Amino acid sequence: MCAMQRNTTPCYYTDYLQLDKLLGAQQPESPKYGQEAHEEMLFIIVHQAYELWFKQILHEMKAIYGEFNQQTIPDEALGRIASRLERIVSIQKLLIDQISIMETMTPLDFLDFRDYLVPASGFQSIQFKEIEITLGLKSENRTNFDKASFYNRLNATDREHLQALEERPSLFDCVENWLARIPFFEYGDFKFWDAYADAVDRMLTSDRAIIENNDYLAEQDREFQLKDLANTRRSFDALLDADSYREMQAAGQFRLSQKALLGAVFINLYRDEPMFQQPFRVLTALTEIDENFTTWRYRHVMMVQRMLGSKIGTGGSSGTDYLRQTTENNRFFKDFFSLSTFLLPRSALPALPEPLKKALNFYFHPSEVKSEQSTKV
Repeated sequence: MCAMQRNTTPCYYTDYLQLDKLLGAQQPESPKYGQEAHEEMLFIIVHQAYELWFKQILHEMKAIYGEFNQQTIPDEALGRIASRLERIVSIQKLLIDQISIMETMTPLDFLDFRDYLVPASGFQSIQFKEIEITLGLKSENRTNFDKASFYNRLNATDREHLQALEERPSLFDCVENWLARIPFFEYGDFKFWDAYADAVDRMLTSDRAIIENNDYLAEQDREFQLKDLANTRRSFDALLDADSYREMQAAGQFRLSQKALLGAVFINLYRDEPMFQQPFRVLTALTEIDENFTTWRYRHVMMVQRMLGSKIGTGGSSGTDYLRQTTENNRFFKDFFSLSTFLLPRSALPALPEPLKKALNFYFHPSEVKSEQSTKV
């Protein structure tokens, strides 16, 4: 069967992709000053490819933001959100792999044209800054050096655009609000966090007994493990106590609100329940996005150190020292990496009341459908 043509004007491959513009957009700087540096073409194409993928990431993020930035998120939206986040994860893996292509250029090859690029810098990638701000990395969350330098290398138009973007809620804010609205913590007489606290106490008491009665531990090792166990208990206590949590939040140990973190813990504990399978996919994808950007920054640090050594960057930064600071500190969803601290073995999870389990599961009974149909006849 032939496909039906729906367009009224024939579509030509070259015109559709605007290849004249795309393939004519590589204009090396080195020929302006003498012989063209062969490696500059690779440098341009790799960075243009980054910007194209950044554009696709922003396209996905705008759709995700639109779904998240509402008071009630329809159940069917979570599948779309998870799929688009997972697409971003796949793109990030490609971005990380692209660094290997850049590393086929040697430091001497780079020096053939590097000085012609001053003061251009990755600092000036507006799309990447948009990605960071949209995800939730705003000026107040950056390292001290980054706070001072984030805007001063941009022209007025780009600066105003990004500053306006900082004024609206970020995806982090939307996710935080969504998690804080997670229900099911109380169901009739059942109070989940009371049952959870009892389960945690039993687990930690058992862990303490194992450490104290382990004849193979040296006394120094025993003291170290008991101290570590005490810190774990304090973390659990802070999770469930509003005042303690606020103190740890003020100290920078948590960024999410207590309600939001409790929601994330609950989703992870009961991720096998059908109601939480899509939310768990969403949290996993957000965690992977954070991890992949951290990996990408780290690979970038290694590449820059290999290319520049201790030289300053073309944009005037301290080169590798600056990039190394941003690698670990400029994070989006760092709290999600701490969730495993608060997980319990499945065997130790508080049993949910049967009506609550039913609410968390897909439920269909033919007799109820027949009964409903009979009332409509």
